[in-house]
Amino acid sequence: MRESVETSFRRVRAWPRSAPGSRSPVPVQALLVGLGGVAAGMMAGDWIGGVALLVLWAGWRSLPADDGPPILAMAFTFQWVQVSAGVFYRGLTGRSLKVIDLSDYRPMVLIGLGCLATLLVGLNLGVRLVRRPDPGAGARPDEVCRWPVLIAVYVASVVVTGTIQELAWEVPALTQAILVLTYARFTTLFMMFHRLTKPRVRLGWIALLVVAEVVLGFTGFFAGFREPLMLAAVALLGAFDRRRLGHWLVVSVFAGVMLFTGLIWMGIRTDYRQDFDSEAFAQSQEARLERVVALASSWLRQDLGAILEDLDTFVDRLWAIYYPALAVERVPAIVPHEHGAILGRALMHLATPRVLFPDKLPLESDSEMVVKYAGVAVAGAEQETSIAFGYAAESYVDFGVPLMFVPVFVFGVLMGMAYHGWLRIIRHRELAVGLTAVMFWMALYLFERSWIKTLGHTVTMMVYLGSATLVVDRLLLWTRGGLGRPARFRARRRLGQG
Repeated sequence: MRESVETSFRRVRAWPRSAPGSRSPVPVQALLVGLGGVAAGMMAGDWIGGVALLVLWAGWRSLPADDGPPILAMAFTFQWVQVSAGVFYRGLTGRSLKVIDLSDYRPMVLIGLGCLATLLVGLNLGVRLVRRPDPGAGARPDEVCRWPVLIAVYVASVVVTGTIQELAWEVPALTQAILVLTYARFTTLFMMFHRLTKPRVRLGWIALLVVAEVVLGFTGFFAGFREPLMLAAVALLGAFDRRRLGHWLVVSVFAGVMLFTGLIWMGIRTDYRQDFDSEAFAQSQEARLERVVALASSWLRQDLGAILEDLDTFVDRLWAIYYPALAVERVPAIVPHEHGAILGRALMHLATPRVLFPDKLPLESDSEMVVKYAGVAVAGAEQETSIAFGYAAESYVDFGVPLMFVPVFVFGVLMGMAYHGWLRIIRHRELAVGLTAVMFWMALYLFERSWIKTLGHTVTMMVYLGSATLVVDRLLLWTRGGLGRPARFRARRRLGQG
């Protein structure tokens, strides 16, 4: 028995990449998904569950993963969870949620699934319009640098990120650009995760990095542990072989860790954030960590009923349907469609960057849209908060069905083209994979983000983070002779000496 356990553990540690073309034939998958859809509908007690499963399968079946880890599929899946989580939660647990009790959620869930299907079609068309990078076309080094240099860059990025974030607010015209550059830490982190999956997965080192990032994330004001956990999951899935039971075990455990940390944060965040009013607490990471440990310990000692209530709150927060569902009930019955005004403001905001137009008005709070279109009073700018409304709800308010899906489709096409475009432009494969993982996760994973923030954030990342990465890539190629000039100079020097 002991020998078999050790053998299984060695197999998990020696996790190889899936062989290309290992997918099941389409008819077999279609049959399995059809049966799964029926089962999902029965489990959820609603045929929408079957439709949701079909949309998820289509995303994983069609989105590209042969150019690197499945970042597009993972971002698509996170949006899918935000659209359909409550449907499955009620079916699995029998517990109701605020969204179900206080709104007609089903039309908005179907609209959300329609947006995801439209985004999927657009992404697939976009990646086909731009050819994927040819491995044999020119110099495409695999690794950017050796491990000691990569670790040193990562540590330095962790140290300076907090300072850079504080300084960003001192330069209003460049605040978003400076904040986006801090994502370079995530790029470095993902490169480390990705490297630790080749040629086998080193679970111990990955776990050590994850623990360090979770601790850092819990000592911030927001849930800063979410992105590192997701990037680690993407790296692991890039090496996933569905035919191995050990791989399913590791992914399941990792998913459990993600759910557990999110649930704890939801249970302690209110009490934890109240302490940030104290300047000494806000500036002492050790004090924040001690407070997190104390609050988490207290939370774990609750009875099961209290924990389940926190779980309900967690799913309610994750399921980004409530306010959009209220808006669908009121528009156009009470409030008329905007006929493109919301998207027009987003495009105007994109065309007038603050660095060139420093007097541009601040962004409108999403809470104002919730109040106007959903008809409920929520906390807003006066309370220094913003309640998310989401691009799908904005598209519905703007155009209604079916025209609302047009901007979603166009956005998907452009993002698909950009995905293969960045993979082609960045010549170091490791750097290209790291950049696209961070850039397209941050751009695509939120269903509840408004158009103005989605478009602005995406373009800002591509202009600043993408350009910085391109400069690093070209400098490395230059110094290594990959662009030709240093090699020609050395050849001329040798000829001259001869």
